[in-house]
Amino acid sequence: MTNSSIHPTAVIADGVQIGPNCEIGPYCIFESDVVIGAGNKFLANVYVGRYTQMGDNNIVFPYTTLGLQPQDLKFEDGLTRLVIGDRNTIREHVTLHRGTGHGGGVTLVGDDNLFMVGAHAGHDCQLGSRGIYAHGCALAGHVTVGNDATVGASSSVHQFCHVADYGWIGGHSVVVQDAIPYTKTVGNRAKIYGINSIGLERSGFSKQEITDLKQAYRILFLKKLRLVDALETLDRDYAGNKRVEYMVSFIRAALEQRGITR
Repeated sequence: MTNSSIHPTAVIADGVQIGPNCEIGPYCIFESDVVIGAGNKFLANVYVGRYTQMGDNNIVFPYTTLGLQPQDLKFEDGLTRLVIGDRNTIREHVTLHRGTGHGGGVTLVGDDNLFMVGAHAGHDCQLGSRGIYAHGCALAGHVTVGNDATVGASSSVHQFCHVADYGWIGGHSVVVQDAIPYTKTVGNRAKIYGINSIGLERSGFSKQEITDLKQAYRILFLKKLRLVDALETLDRDYAGNKRVEYMVSFIRAALEQRGITR
């Protein structure tokens, strides 16, 4: 706890490791076997459950709970974890649950994510980096979200679904199949509404990359081809195009599991 500031009302169990230059605010509670890196801030009234591990320079706002027992009736207490990376912003009333023994044992959060007020990630979720999880969104257990994705306010993602890199889920959506990359996925039940051109431009995609993805989208969904034939067309016409190749590989993997939103 070198150079860290811990408010006298905070409750820190034995066996907790807190790195340098952390700030632990009033009424925070840390259960045992928690490992916290350097430069983290817990503003007030944060509850950190057992076996939670956190990297560096995260900020956690009041009334958040991290690493508590999952909402899974099959859960048997044991060494399962919540692992959080670096530079995440976790706002008020966010809940991130630890993993389960039958689901891999780890709920994983990458780097540079924003969790807005009331966002929830259930047990065994695997979340990438640079994501935005808007107010009140809910990820069921075993959900996988790629890098640079957005899940809109009050949206729900069904268990075992995947949201791809650069996936964009609109507000109040219900996602029950995998959400493919680069597209706008919106509605209850969700459907796709074309390439997210504005979002991709803001993320640094070139005009040519966006044009290629729009054309790939047309081949996949607007030309009335069988999906297998459309994928083969993209294999042939866009060989070596990493953006289109990722879309094709994601769709093929999704078709072997839950299928895709379209």
